[in-house]
Amino acid sequence: MAKKLVIKVTAGADAPERCSQAFTVAAVAAASGVEVSLWLTGESSWFALPGRAAEFELPHAAPLPDLIESIQAAGRITLCTQCAARREITEKDVIGGVRIAGAQVFVSEAMTEGTQALVY
Repeated sequence: MAKKLVIKVTAGADAPERCSQAFTVAAVAAASGVEVSLWLTGESSWFALPGRAAEFELPHAAPLPDLIESIQAAGRITLCTQCAARREITEKDVIGGVRIAGAQVFVSEAMTEGTQALVY
């Protein structure tokens, strides 16, 4: 079993089920003791901003703010550098605990021994 899980979520409100699945898997893994690194890319980038997760709705799904809180309690959330730049999001804009980093860091995390990477 992988000791670390790196999840890249590319979907946001444009594909709510796929988006919710990524956050749910990340939160469940973190709660299970797996080291989790969740990467926000594409349309999911907006969830790095305060209040944006609360606007997300999907019937029968856990609230996104709760999932983010669970992930941050036991893991890390990263916003893609290029995705942030395209949306004019800076480090001062994001919710506490979210870092901004690029592809080199993602590849480094994903290639670490004992790591499983998933993309949603």
